[in-house]
Amino acid sequence: MAYIAHTDAERRRMLATIGVPSIADLLAVVPSSVRLSRPLDVPAAAPEWEVQGQLARLASRNQHTQDFVSFLGAGAYDHFIPAAIAHITRRSEFATAYTPYQPEVSQGTLQAIFEFQTAIARLVGLPLANASLYDGATAAAEATLLATGETGHKKVFVSEAVHPHTRMVIDTYLSGLFGKSTVIKTPGGVTDAEVAGGSMGNKPACLVVSQPNVFGQIEDIATLAKSTHDHGALLIVIADPIALGLLEAPGKQGADMVVGEGQSLGLYQSLGGPYLGFFAARQELVRRLPGRLVGLSADSRGRRAYVMTLQTREQHIRRERATSNICTNQGLCALAATVYLSLVGKTGLQKAARLCVQKAHYAAGQLAGLTGFKLRYTGPFFKEFVLDVPATPSVLIRKLAAAGILPGVDLGRLSGSWRGGLLIAVTEKRTKSEIDRFVEALRPYEARAAISRAITDRIDNDPHPTLSGVGSGL
Repeated sequence: MAYIAHTDAERRRMLATIGVPSIADLLAVVPSSVRLSRPLDVPAAAPEWEVQGQLARLASRNQHTQDFVSFLGAGAYDHFIPAAIAHITRRSEFATAYTPYQPEVSQGTLQAIFEFQTAIARLVGLPLANASLYDGATAAAEATLLATGETGHKKVFVSEAVHPHTRMVIDTYLSGLFGKSTVIKTPGGVTDAEVAGGSMGNKPACLVVSQPNVFGQIEDIATLAKSTHDHGALLIVIADPIALGLLEAPGKQGADMVVGEGQSLGLYQSLGGPYLGFFAARQELVRRLPGRLVGLSADSRGRRAYVMTLQTREQHIRRERATSNICTNQGLCALAATVYLSLVGKTGLQKAARLCVQKAHYAAGQLAGLTGFKLRYTGPFFKEFVLDVPATPSVLIRKLAAAGILPGVDLGRLSGSWRGGLLIAVTEKRTKSEIDRFVEALRPYEARAAISRAITDRIDNDPHPTLSGVGSGL
């Protein structure tokens, strides 16, 4: 089903123009050892309607969270997306917005970026934000590089409760410079400020924590900020923007930089991207801010004019002064987030966050009431929580998926030391009936848990247990 735009006659004219008899002669400079000596393995040409039908059949094999009741999270969430977002972002003037290399010509693009920066800065409680980055993980990694440059120190500390994938991206960034980051263990599910402070030692550059963290638990940002600053380091907070509808802004609690993933702000899960990284910082760090920063000025006639105020890549400034290799921003995704925040407003964001809290806690209470199921952590949480289950999580996930429910993420897939738990996310979209259906789908596992517990109790109470004796006793 190959589509070749040029006709045979057109190809002959092009070859004649450059003075080459044939395509084979044109490619003669390519060694025969690396040239394909047989026809491409593609089907024969077909009418367009047949191709469309085949593509539709292939596409129908894909399934997404609209086909299931989804409790998936761990960084990508099924939040409500107002229909107006697609209506606005699909306008032709936005459809090809990549990187304005002559930015002042496109005042509309710059205004959208400026509004995005303003919204993020207000949301996280810091005075400035950049034009966006590729995703939340790269934003976190860029923040660690900024911290090492600002402090002149090389030691980067990351809470174990930061998503392991984000920690991997941070280590990838650091590996060619200072080696890997140091992980602060979190056996209780949250980052202990005293443990973190005792681990940092001399000349740390920064501490990276998440709010909420990968387990959904709420971190004590103010205490962590004080401990980090006492050691002369910077505190980087990876924040869930929806959670900030209720939680106090990290910037107001002492965070030096707040970064995060903006997928929750009006972007579909889309098989993992494209997503949106946001990055905000204290005013003193503005000259080291990665990416782009749009500012508001006035033209020669005194009219409002948006300008590209700062670009820290070596493409734009002297290489020795460059602080980042980031050259662009996720313009269309940032626009979607700006439209989302404008549509829902302050009260709408608060309502979405409040619904997440209420529904997640209802689900946690119902699930923890099942025999053999238990919440791994008891601290405050936002929309995610870890449920220890009596079955192998991967098996349970497959069983419930067949019933139309995506029960969560197998925590053991993120880290071997976290085996046995389901990471469950409950957004504002989940209804009480969907949560109750989820609980009922897990009830068959109660009986298995009860049998397992009875066997364990019998063995513990019998000084000379035998398998036959235990079996007959049940």
